[in-house]
Amino acid sequence: MSEDDRTRAMRSPGDGRPLPPRPDDGLRSGGAPAHQAPSLRGASAPTRKLPTAPQTPGPQTPAPQTPGPQTPAPRAGYEGEPPKGRSRVYGRERSGDGPVRPLRSPRGGGGEPPERHPAGPPRGPRKRPSGRLIVRIVAAFVVALLVMGIAMLFWINSRLTGIEGVLDDYEGRPGDTPGTNWLLVGSDSRKGLSAADRKKLATGRAVGQRTDSMMLLHIPDTGDKPTLVSLPRDSAVTIPGKGRDKLNSAYAIGGPKLLVRTVETVTGVHIDNYMEIGFAGFVGIVDAVGGVEINVRADVDDPKAGLKLKKGTQVLNGAQALGYVRTRKGGALPDFERTKRQRQFLGAVVKKAASPGVLINPFTSIPLAMSATDAVQVDDGTGVFDMLSLGMSMGDSPVTTVVPFGGNEVVAGGGAAVKWDRTKAVALFDALKNDKPVPKDIADGT
Repeated sequence: MSEDDRTRAMRSPGDGRPLPPRPDDGLRSGGAPAHQAPSLRGASAPTRKLPTAPQTPGPQTPAPQTPGPQTPAPRAGYEGEPPKGRSRVYGRERSGDGPVRPLRSPRGGGGEPPERHPAGPPRGPRKRPSGRLIVRIVAAFVVALLVMGIAMLFWINSRLTGIEGVLDDYEGRPGDTPGTNWLLVGSDSRKGLSAADRKKLATGRAVGQRTDSMMLLHIPDTGDKPTLVSLPRDSAVTIPGKGRDKLNSAYAIGGPKLLVRTVETVTGVHIDNYMEIGFAGFVGIVDAVGGVEINVRADVDDPKAGLKLKKGTQVLNGAQALGYVRTRKGGALPDFERTKRQRQFLGAVVKKAASPGVLINPFTSIPLAMSATDAVQVDDGTGVFDMLSLGMSMGDSPVTTVVPFGGNEVVAGGGAAVKWDRTKAVALFDALKNDKPVPKDIADGT
């Protein structure tokens, strides 16, 4: 090792003195290599001073310091700042320079606060219910409605009051004819009405067993529209075993059974079902369906019926509807106009009762069923399914008419009675017996 190398090795890199150059310092300083340097006779090579390279200081041992009292730098206070000498670090408490202690929970329990889990991946759009699930839900709903409907039908059937022997056979009774024929009777019965009710409804006192209206409904098997025929209660007819009298007298003498036999005898039409309703039931049914919309064709003011109405379409409550079908005011032929109002009202109330809004809604269908079964009497062979068929037929806007009549007839003990036009009346009832549409000129009425 040369002297320069030994000198270089003994000097520390940071003492500030330059190191002697090495043979290859020319390359480091950017000059030509030593073997290419030009030789000058009689002159020594110039000495080039190398730049001092930056020195990297080595590890230094800090001088020991004696700890003394230190005053912490003042800092601005803030709301909720912990007491001096304490700090809170991630749910733990540090007191001065001592160990870190877990903070107590607000309720006095120890331990760290519950760990917060990082938010998961963003949720995608909600899945829509499949078509199969929707079908199952709808099917379950329909099944529930069917079960409830069937249960309600059997409940109604158990509440129906049947009159025994109304349609019993007798000698000479007309044979069964195509289609279904109903005899619908509105009686003058005040049963179920208190004195206050009779005064409010202007029905007067009980007058015994009488009918207020009678209608014959024919439901064809051909699918044609039903036909509803009014039978004026003052019609002059032959009552079996009693002679000539008003039709209303048959009910007064022998009740529903004699009335059915009288109607079958004078019309030749076989009666399949019988239904009767009194004043109290009439009012209850109308109120149960929330009233009935009626087009009043003329002003009505009849104190005897407790009725005062203006012309026009309006909703009638039970009391108003009862007065509307009972009044004899209006028209050149009061009884004829009365039968028209009765048919108009019967069609409106049955159509309203059979509407989906009434049948599906339990708050109207149940009160209606209770009012109807309390008010209605039927023959002992008529059930709830027959009543359902009646309602559907009346909701089908039947053809309405009245038995053709002309003039009066005096009957013994009854005074003047309505005389039927025999020729037209026979044509009307023959059409019903043969399940054919009633001739238009007869259906238009007289």
